[in-house]
Amino acid sequence: MPSIHPLIDNGIVKGDPNFPGGNLYCHCPQDKVQVAIKGNVAHNHACGCSKCWKPAGSLFSIVGVVPRENLSVTANGHKLGIIDQAAAIQRNACKQCGVHMFGRIEKDHPFKGLDFVHAELSDKKGWQEPQFAGFVSSIIEQGFRPEGMNEIRGKFKANGLETYDALSPPLMDLIATYTAKATGALQSNL
Repeated sequence: MPSIHPLIDNGIVKGDPNFPGGNLYCHCPQDKVQVAIKGNVAHNHACGCSKCWKPAGSLFSIVGVVPRENLSVTANGHKLGIIDQAAAIQRNACKQCGVHMFGRIEKDHPFKGLDFVHAELSDKKGWQEPQFAGFVSSIIEQGFRPEGMNEIRGKFKANGLETYDALSPPLMDLIATYTAKATGALQSNL
């Protein structure tokens, strides 16, 4: 079976709900880009989309969010470049090794104010463990054989993770609430 992601293939390790945060590092041998994160990630999940950075040989990324104000580039920020200027999530990657250090939303969006990060880039343990798997069917669009999907979903389930072909229901509710408030279908004070 192909690798879903090392943090899932090798068994999920529960994080520390009081984890204080730490630094994320790119994969360059020296002069690493360093990003400091205050506090733990939230909504950490396996993502099958084609845009997120994945470790070599993995079908999924593991990505969580932090409030924008909890993230700062603390070393070698000059090495960062945005992968796709047109994308909603502006993925800032190291121009040398290609590792995505953080994704930021600059336009009006339900998740504006949250930065997307890969906590596995830290040398510290205790980050929130993956909570669910999103955009699972998207791996087919990247060449994964459709007949293998039951096995992929089974592996997630065996590790206690629900699989979705979007985001988890609470995150989809946040998106729908944002949209309803923006259109006036819901009043903002609700």
